[in-house]
Amino acid sequence: MSVHFSELAKKVGADGVITSDEVLALRREAWPDGHISQSEAEAIFALNDTILSKTTEWVDFFVEALVEYVVNQRAPKGFVDAENANWLMGQIDSDGLLCSMAELELLVRVFERAQNVPVALKDYALHQVERAVLEGVGPTRDGGALEAGNVNATEARLLRRAIFAPASERPAAVGRNEAEMLFRLKDATLGADNAPEWKQLFVQGIANYLQGYSDPDAQISRERAQELQTFMNDTSVSFGRFLGRMAKGSPNTFGVVFGRKDSGTTREAEVAAAHEVTHSEREWLDAQIEADGQVDEFELALLDFLAEE
Repeated sequence: MSVHFSELAKKVGADGVITSDEVLALRREAWPDGHISQSEAEAIFALNDTILSKTTEWVDFFVEALVEYVVNQRAPKGFVDAENANWLMGQIDSDGLLCSMAELELLVRVFERAQNVPVALKDYALHQVERAVLEGVGPTRDGGALEAGNVNATEARLLRRAIFAPASERPAAVGRNEAEMLFRLKDATLGADNAPEWKQLFVQGIANYLQGYSDPDAQISRERAQELQTFMNDTSVSFGRFLGRMAKGSPNTFGVVFGRKDSGTTREAEVAAAHEVTHSEREWLDAQIEADGQVDEFELALLDFLAEE
């Protein structure tokens, strides 16, 4: 099946153009059993490099097939392991060029679909998104376009998706690396023809890093997920012995798995604590603002927002 698919992919990409019918043929060949093999995934990447005009149908297939391979082909589903993360980064870097529209959409979608990914992939994806916003040109999947030197509405939407994705640095919130990226992008595009959505994202993103709450249990490691899945699949294990092992290995495990009785009160306290800007966070913010020796319009908007909060 994989050999046939590879041959079909080479034939389809021979003229650098792909039609809707050809995408449909590839889709039918790749997914008769709901499984994407590594050879098929690599053939799809190779074909993407040869296609000169990447249609919506092609990008949809490219992203769906490769997300399925990277995120769901190895147990436990939803957790990208180090090997698949390294494979994905290697495939994207193979031509030495900035991510194509399809590859950029793939990276963001992996983070939206996965529950967690290795730190190396988090750092890599953040760097690629930053480069795309600063240097990229050309159409994107949603009909907008990347523009070098500024942040337009399309790029602001892309950034928002990337930093708030479930598998991002800080799920449903902004992490420190992401906040520092927003500052770098702001400094690099200050005075350019930026969309209003960009200033809004900058202010909301930095404020979220400083004041937002992120559930520490929202992301578990792939190893922990694998342990839990192994237990659920093992009908011979003693439930009492398992609970004892969990309690000994992690005092907070019962709260994570079964929920805490005082979860409402605890959550309210945690949210309130997160809302307070700490001394170290204030020092970080001051350093970011003072880095270029001026307080610009974005930083003023941020300070006004924090003052109101």
